[in-house]
Amino acid sequence: MLTDKKKKYLLVGLVAFSVLLTSLSFYFYQAFFSPNTLVDREEPEVLDIYTGSTFQQVLDSLIARDIINEVVTFSFVAKVMKYQDAVKPGRYTIQPKMSNRELVALLRSGRQSPVNITFNNIRLPEELAEKITDNLEMDAGSFLALLEDEAFTEKYGFDSTNIMAMFIPNTYEVYWNLGPIDLFDRMHREYEKFWTTERIEKAEKLQMDPMEVATLASIVQAETNKADERPLVAGVYINRLERNIPLQADPTLLYALGDFSIRRVLNVHKEVESPYNTYKYAGLPPGPINLPEISSLDAVLNHTDHNYLYFCAKADFSGYHAFATNLRDHMINARKYQNALNASKIYR
Repeated sequence: MLTDKKKKYLLVGLVAFSVLLTSLSFYFYQAFFSPNTLVDREEPEVLDIYTGSTFQQVLDSLIARDIINEVVTFSFVAKVMKYQDAVKPGRYTIQPKMSNRELVALLRSGRQSPVNITFNNIRLPEELAEKITDNLEMDAGSFLALLEDEAFTEKYGFDSTNIMAMFIPNTYEVYWNLGPIDLFDRMHREYEKFWTTERIEKAEKLQMDPMEVATLASIVQAETNKADERPLVAGVYINRLERNIPLQADPTLLYALGDFSIRRVLNVHKEVESPYNTYKYAGLPPGPINLPEISSLDAVLNHTDHNYLYFCAKADFSGYHAFATNLRDHMINARKYQNALNASKIYR
């Protein structure tokens, strides 16, 4: 039989063990389930974890952003849940008062918050690279390098003169750490989705392919920012193409010159040697002179059927144009506009 002394030691040991077990259980519960993120805030925080980041770098970001309250408990839970060897890059939205378990589960799962990319009002590949990567991990340079890589763009059926036509201006939802090649793949899928059977049939009626439609649409867009006028302008250019009359589109000269600040096109500008000079060369230029919007693409496919062959900006600077079926009437309209430019002292 146990002596009273031994019983006493045993009882003390059991009590100590119970206290320790209770303390450990409470610590584990607190560590795993107590709120530990943004405890004094009401708004969520976005955390970007870059590709190749280590657990320590993630932890440093959480501390620097004051996202977690208890560093030790978070590190403990991360180790128990084996997150330290399973860091996944991405953009994560961290809600206030998440527990360590919830936060680690979120980061370990890779359940990112998608981001929006929007690009429009683009003239040059460099501008596209800057805008399309603005909200992404990738840098503009890596995207631009692929944009200018002939062997790469050929995979999608394009070359450096027309690859811009593959990018349909819109807002797209993607993941922040999307790679450049994956982004090209996504944009190509969107391109194919846009070019429905109906749109392709309309292009074929114009004896054009989608890239040629995009090229003409880019000129139409450069000519007018009035969406309701674009089908009229498109109709003028289609009439000229059908009659093999040079397009004589001023925006193509600005593109050839690389100077978009010119507001008044002069005869000297028309002498620039370039396949984009539609005063010298009939037909469409080699590729788009900007990134045509959906309204511009559809303006070509659904152009207004009329007999106009000429148009000129209106003298009231409204942004709209005066249309003419013959050169005599066009020259009258052009003279009015030139006089308005002179009166406003716009000589270039």
